[in-house]
Amino acid sequence: MMFLKMPRFKKHQLRLISVCFSALLFMVYWEKIDNNIVSHVKSFSYRHLLNSFTFINASLRVNPKDSLQYRYLINHERKCDEKDILLLLFVKSSSENFERRQAIRSTWGNETYIKKTLGVTVRVLFALGLHPEPEYRSKLKKQLFSEDQRFHDLIQQDFKDTFHNLTLKLLLQLGWKENYCHHSQFLMSADDDVFVHTPNLIRYLQGMGRWNARDLWIGRVHRGSPPVRDKESKYYVSRDMYPWVSYPDYTPGSGYVLSKDVATRIYQASLSINASFHIDDVFLGICAKVLDISPKDHSFFAGEGKAPYHSCIYNQMMTSHGHISDIREMWKRVTEDEVGKVSSGLIRRLFCTITKVRLLCLPFISNSYPCKAAFFFT
Repeated sequence: MMFLKMPRFKKHQLRLISVCFSALLFMVYWEKIDNNIVSHVKSFSYRHLLNSFTFINASLRVNPKDSLQYRYLINHERKCDEKDILLLLFVKSSSENFERRQAIRSTWGNETYIKKTLGVTVRVLFALGLHPEPEYRSKLKKQLFSEDQRFHDLIQQDFKDTFHNLTLKLLLQLGWKENYCHHSQFLMSADDDVFVHTPNLIRYLQGMGRWNARDLWIGRVHRGSPPVRDKESKYYVSRDMYPWVSYPDYTPGSGYVLSKDVATRIYQASLSINASFHIDDVFLGICAKVLDISPKDHSFFAGEGKAPYHSCIYNQMMTSHGHISDIREMWKRVTEDEVGKVSSGLIRRLFCTITKVRLLCLPFISNSYPCKAAFFFT
């Protein structure tokens, strides 16, 4: 009798071991599954089914008198003395990134080129904090002073320039715009590893300006993004700091544009929102949500990756992310005379549409622009 039951027992034993092993694997990887899948499902559901962020009004408020104030170490109060300024363009940089700033000054951030070629006044400034390691600060202080004496385009405050202080760098930009360049029609914020197609951007903003643009906040919009709960990630946000399952809509800090009225209103709101929340682009989204301001998605503001190298892309590009050593080469490519002719005419437009589908719509090929950008025409 015992002999007859043994095979059946072994069969169930194997199943039991398999179930236990599967359960063990599930427990081991549950945190990653929760962070990468479950949290996104929860967040997406909250954003698109409930779409209510009323908790922000009370939960993240602070007394404006308690807002952090930092001293200017380098400032140019008269940089915006000209009346007719279309765009104040702030580039977030680090003290040691001199070569990146030089590349930007000689390409897409060249104010003289913009004035001469596009006929508008743009002010390009670099937002800086203090190097986090004290032993480097003295050396960098001298270098920055020499650099600023030559170019007059650095704005520095005395907070530590770290990832967890990016919100302070955002407040530097908003505060400087409000106090020293209030009349600029638009404010743009960009990272120093981002390529900005200035001619395309200027033409776009000029079109907006003709209609006296208000309530404009434009970039690549993230909707229904969950807080990162993985403690190994630099984007980690604890539940004590932000206990909810979804962020309000926001645009990545790599590059976005605000109209004058929105920049002012968000700056005023930022004074009463807890600035210890260190994800600067989400902080901007929180401030905007308090004011019931929503971002407008533009397909050619880049995501996390570089734009494909193709003339059909250059004709509509606004920003491209991840440029450190190739900014000058990129500038040369996008400003060639032939680029502007690529998408003119029915046959060429059809060619560019097919090309963009190939570059943007195939899985795992590009993470810069969405597939819908292939059918976007200016």
